[in-house]
Amino acid sequence: MSRAAACWVVVIVLLAGGVVASLLVGAGDLSDAALRERFLVLRGWRLANAFLSGAALAGAGVLVQGLFRNPLASPSLIGTSAGASLGGVAVLLLWNTLLAGALPPWLPAELVLPIGCLVGAWASLAILLAVTGRDASMITVLLTGFILSALFLSVVGLLSAIAQERYELGRAVVAFTLGGVESTGPRHALLALPLVAITAAVSMGWCRHLDVLLSGEDEARSLGVDVPRVRRWVIVWAATLTAAAVAIGGNIAFVGLVVPHVLRSFVGELHRALFPAALVGGGAFVVWADVLTRVVPTTSPIPLGVVTGLVGAPVFLVLLARASREGRIV
Repeated sequence: MSRAAACWVVVIVLLAGGVVASLLVGAGDLSDAALRERFLVLRGWRLANAFLSGAALAGAGVLVQGLFRNPLASPSLIGTSAGASLGGVAVLLLWNTLLAGALPPWLPAELVLPIGCLVGAWASLAILLAVTGRDASMITVLLTGFILSALFLSVVGLLSAIAQERYELGRAVVAFTLGGVESTGPRHALLALPLVAITAAVSMGWCRHLDVLLSGEDEARSLGVDVPRVRRWVIVWAATLTAAAVAIGGNIAFVGLVVPHVLRSFVGELHRALFPAALVGGGAFVVWADVLTRVVPTTSPIPLGVVTGLVGAPVFLVLLARASREGRIV
């Protein structure tokens, strides 16, 4: 069995185990026949949202790493995740002040936060594309994304400080910024599913161009690749995946960085193989991380973003140290 095939087997087994654990573990006793079905339904939708969030972040990580030709790149480099966070925090403050009771009847209250995240992410994307233009270099894109992230996160910090004036609002903002899917349901999944599924399907069509870009922009141009067009659309698809992930899960750390980096060692550099593996692997990683948030014996639940950071950061440091010892540039 090849390394790629073995990797797929492991990822699928991990996902299957995560599905079972996610349905069986949690607050509430499944032995109670009167409540068992309700518990399973709630956990099932939580599982679906965790998988969608992880798949979207890992897929965005593959696209960004391929775009920058650097396995250390993450979706946060293009500023979309910070823009989504700003949109989410802003709408939380507005919802609890100016917009309370002012929503149209067709908009469910639980979708206000996800829609705010999507608007913030797409606004960030629009600013990035407007500033960089069509023929900007990768350095310009990188610096613009970094500056936008710093700006948006500073505004998020300001709004978070304002939110602390009200206890409930302050807790809601902190919970959102730390990430989690415990309060998500069917409407969140139905909002994110078409974004993730359609964007992932379209992104697969651009994997061949990213494979060619691995040889360098000059070589890709000589082979007929329209590099500025590829760059522009890959940024759009990566931003859309990131926006969908933040909309349902908040800020979940390290998924878009670690999962593609780990899988690349097994399935190879070609994006046509790496991208689908990352979708499944990222989903499995976040599903298991969400299970861990339920089993840690604390009086209050551990935020999902904290768990992914505690797991992802050491794993990434080990990979980085091993690559350094082997003399590989990562």
